[in-house]
Amino acid sequence: MKKWIEILLVSTKLGFTSFGGPIAHLGYFRNEYVKKRQWLDEKSYADLIALCQFLPGPASSQVGIAIGTIRGGMLGGILSWIGFTLPSVIALILFAQLVHTYEIADAGWLQGLKIVAVAVILQAILGMGSKLTPDKERITIAAAAAAFTLLLPNAFVQIAIIAAAGLIGILLYKNNVLEKSAEIPVNISKRMGAAALAVFGILLAGLPLLRTLTDNIHIQLFDTFYRVGSIVFGGGHVVLPLIEREVVPNGLIDPETFIAGYGAAQAVPGPLFTFASFLGTSINGLSGAVIATAAVFLPSFLLVIGIIPFWSKVRSMPKVQAALTGVNAAVVGILLAALYNPVWTSTIYSTVHFIIALISFLLLQYWKVPAWLIVVLTALAGALFL
Repeated sequence: MKKWIEILLVSTKLGFTSFGGPIAHLGYFRNEYVKKRQWLDEKSYADLIALCQFLPGPASSQVGIAIGTIRGGMLGGILSWIGFTLPSVIALILFAQLVHTYEIADAGWLQGLKIVAVAVILQAILGMGSKLTPDKERITIAAAAAAFTLLLPNAFVQIAIIAAAGLIGILLYKNNVLEKSAEIPVNISKRMGAAALAVFGILLAGLPLLRTLTDNIHIQLFDTFYRVGSIVFGGGHVVLPLIEREVVPNGLIDPETFIAGYGAAQAVPGPLFTFASFLGTSINGLSGAVIATAAVFLPSFLLVIGIIPFWSKVRSMPKVQAALTGVNAAVVGILLAALYNPVWTSTIYSTVHFIIALISFLLLQYWKVPAWLIVVLTALAGALFL
């Protein structure tokens, strides 16, 4: 019971303070779960990131679900998701009610919250890079991954980069004795994992068929958002155009409300996939919000629970260890690319922006100021100076 309460409290704190999008979330998670609480080591954390990059859906939410599952079983994964997701769900439901009267796009405090992501991601890159790219080979892999990610900004290219880095890792490190990750106990059986994967496939194939048999709005919403959560790679902003094609042309929501919701999704902490909560509320009230939110995240639960029981054994194999060595270096490079684009390019527009970002990083990295306090301070700085 104590462990589950701790999971819920820690994830809720992250849910209230993790501004800046999925890449920034990974930095917040690292600070809390790896550095502060040591629930898993640096390499195990990077392994989880690499795994979730291969899965469709919101990668940062999947990492949070996986950490909660490893820490406290299936209930731990559920509590981790609830804590991290609920604050933004509530905020976006309220935004949906107030969208015509509440203007946020040009608010200084919002710009301050975006700036804090620069500091958080930079700290994560430095911390992970020192452990995961200790030699010239892995530094080269990271640099190449960053370059290709910037040159070819596509979710499927990112998956190809990770796969290529894995092959390079096997070639370079297959005969090396590598540092092993700490053992991660998983309280989910392989049978349950296989069942979760089966349910994932059945729903993905069956819901569109069920939808053709009824005009029920709840089934339409569940099918739409479950399909989005099942097939979108890259997470974050990638989900938005896919959802737009699902809900705007068929008249479920008008373009103006959709765009207003997109702006609201940038203003709140937590996963951008909670944009589904805004859309569900706009389409069919509170019941629509519950159905859309549950449907868009359900595939992530089923995939994580399905794969985690097999992951611990697979990742201990020598060739897999070698592949993950290359993959982890590539993850550092992908984070570096994301720091530049879209985070830096969509956040730092002036000298004042740069100064706020620099001070935030110095306080976070060298003065060890807690991340949540940095979030508060940058929001205040944005309100005062931007």
